[in-house]
Amino acid sequence: MATETAPKRLKTSTTPLIGTHNGHFHADEALAVYLLRLLPTYTPSTLVRTRDPALLSTCHTVVDVGGEYSPSTNCYDHHQRTFTTTFPSHSTKLSSAGLVYMHFGKAIITQRTGLSDGTEEVDVLYEKLYTDFIEALDAHDNGISVYDPATTATLQKRFYDGGISLGSLVGDLNANWSDTDTPKQQQQQLFSAEEAQKQEDDRFLEASHLMGTTFLRKLDYYHKGWLPARSVVHASFAARKNHSTSGHIMVLTRSVPWKDHLYTLEASSSTPENEEVLYVLYPEGPDKGAKWRIQAVSVSKDSFESRKPLPEQWRGVRDDKLDEVCGVEGCVFVHASGFIGGNKNFEGAMEMARKAVEM
Repeated sequence: MATETAPKRLKTSTTPLIGTHNGHFHADEALAVYLLRLLPTYTPSTLVRTRDPALLSTCHTVVDVGGEYSPSTNCYDHHQRTFTTTFPSHSTKLSSAGLVYMHFGKAIITQRTGLSDGTEEVDVLYEKLYTDFIEALDAHDNGISVYDPATTATLQKRFYDGGISLGSLVGDLNANWSDTDTPKQQQQQLFSAEEAQKQEDDRFLEASHLMGTTFLRKLDYYHKGWLPARSVVHASFAARKNHSTSGHIMVLTRSVPWKDHLYTLEASSSTPENEEVLYVLYPEGPDKGAKWRIQAVSVSKDSFESRKPLPEQWRGVRDDKLDEVCGVEGCVFVHASGFIGGNKNFEGAMEMARKAVEM
């Protein structure tokens, strides 16, 4: 599906209305509304929350309700049986968040970052934000598991990890069942339907702000931190055999986000397993006398398992005792799990890495 870089022409000359459904709300439409309002056309837009088709027909853009996906008429719903649209090169069915992002994401990125439309940087950020942020919202709203149920039937979690997520935080902003008064109670308390709807709308706007500001923080980080780090990691990856003929040790000139870029580089260059990076060295800070870290590369981006942890006999040992065990001067520590260690200088960290490779 081709993306659009600007909203469609307004249906009327007045301030455009954004429509979505009222009642229980979710993370996807909360984000979709915020994303639209980032664009100049929609910045002053009034939000209409209703399921009344007559009222929705007065809106310039409708998201997550209406039973229609039609960019030409600014309709972005995904609940209809015939809907199968996915983000380019992905297989997850879109929610309203993904639909709005697919059509307006690049315009939002260029406006926020100042980057020019059509540049590689915008394309990279567009894909990164969808993969790392939006797609999970799409999957959650469409009831798609992160794992294939056929391959995970026997897996058992060792602890509950689903208590806190953006989706759950948005869900918490909905009214509790005990907060919803019956019509009789409303009459007794002179609590009008309009007042109840206003309270619900205020909760929705709070949810929209939560989702939107989180999106912007992600965008700012990827633009200002993650993206500039790519060139640093690329140069270090290209020079890794200067430090280890096998390519197992990579040295960064400064501490930058490196994991994503390393895995991408290894995959794109078809790096053989016997030449994969095992340890990454980097200074703790920008000062000339900064201590150095040696970090074991994990088997995948989200894994706690290292390709080759630092030697078992070093783990949990510190300072002079570690010097003795390791046979390297200037040692500071090695974590009990062996995923990271430190030395007072680069030379010491490099010697630790070379020893670890051979052990």
